[in-house]
Amino acid sequence: MPAIVAERLLVRIAIAVLFIAGLVDAAFVPALSVAQTVTPAGTGTSTEHHLTWDGTDRLYRLYVPEHVANPASLVVMMHGGFGSAQQAERAYGWNALADEQGFVVAYPNGDGKAWNAGSCCGRPAATGADDVGFIESMVAEIEESMPIDAGRIYAAGMSNGAMMAYRLACESTLFAAVAPVSGTMMVDCATPSPVSVLHIHGLADEMVPFAGGRGEGFAHVDGPAVPQVISFWRQVDDCAAPNETADGAMTTSIATCADGRAVELITIAGAGHQWPGSDISRAQRLRGADAPYAGLDATATIWAFFGDHPKAG
Repeated sequence: MPAIVAERLLVRIAIAVLFIAGLVDAAFVPALSVAQTVTPAGTGTSTEHHLTWDGTDRLYRLYVPEHVANPASLVVMMHGGFGSAQQAERAYGWNALADEQGFVVAYPNGDGKAWNAGSCCGRPAATGADDVGFIESMVAEIEESMPIDAGRIYAAGMSNGAMMAYRLACESTLFAAVAPVSGTMMVDCATPSPVSVLHIHGLADEMVPFAGGRGEGFAHVDGPAVPQVISFWRQVDDCAAPNETADGAMTTSIATCADGRAVELITIAGAGHQWPGSDISRAQRLRGADAPYAGLDATATIWAFFGDHPKAG
């Protein structure tokens, strides 16, 4: 057996033992959302904050660039299962982009390294944690501390964090646009308000299959097909028929909608469960994480979409 294969097998066995023992609440242990070892880029200020919500001490990190707009746009970036606020800050390049563009980034921390996105994931879903309320409270606290443009508050997420972004779109009216990456909608979205949506997904994702159904990983997510979710939001947003373009492995489907909104889907042939354009560490490779697609900078693409889609009115 090759050394790298043997090492990867031993890591997976160790993680499985921890999971069974209840020491790991991960939704997707093999996912890209494992903590990185690099230092977050950025010349601004990154601070850790605590607030009490629903009787629980909750944590979030806040990045404010040295030169920030007044009022500033706010991006809420949610980690995936087995991730953390610190990991999300390190992994996806938001701080460096915030330095360039003058927006603020909040990184909320899931309780038990996961989010209650509906029927997934981990301890928060099992206990019915009010993560929507926590994130709304976090945004309110940030708004009290500095000028935030209420028409330019956005949410993005990876994997279980992507599912949480959809839940926020369904149950909160704070957000102008959401950008789920490698996730799906795991909540009964009964009374949504119109919101712009950019969804990015690898067609070879085995953790959250693009076509829906039961995925791999400890969570075995069993959610709706991504095209079904996109069709739902295009109905909510009163969209025109989409325009589709292809560029190598990447296909982009854009539907323009009422009041300047849009619902966009970017798919990547051959790409797995990953955040395109991010880095991957040795620890992630050992856990079987899919290599990020290098032909798309998801963070920059999401920010461009956010910038074009403030809240209507």
